Amino acid sequence: MDKFDRPREIIEFCLKPLNLPTSSGEYKEVYRRLEHVIKTYQLMIIKEKMPVAVDFSKMKTITINEAAHGDDS
Repeated sequence: MDKFDRPREIIEFCLKPLNLPTSSGEYKEVYRRLEHVIKTYQLMIIKEKMPVAVDFSKMKTITINEAAHGDDS
């Protein structure tokens, strides 16, 4: 299992299967949202002194269809 500590590493790992151009508006918006969530989560973990590890290789793959759930753009 690879260890990712920095939000950038986590986000790039998660977005890689989508093959979005990194200069696209969609990529930038998803990146911004994920960065906010990860940084907030990391601050909460530090505050609570609870180290957490997530093994991404054990996670099931999901398909997100925004059109089916309402596109908020």
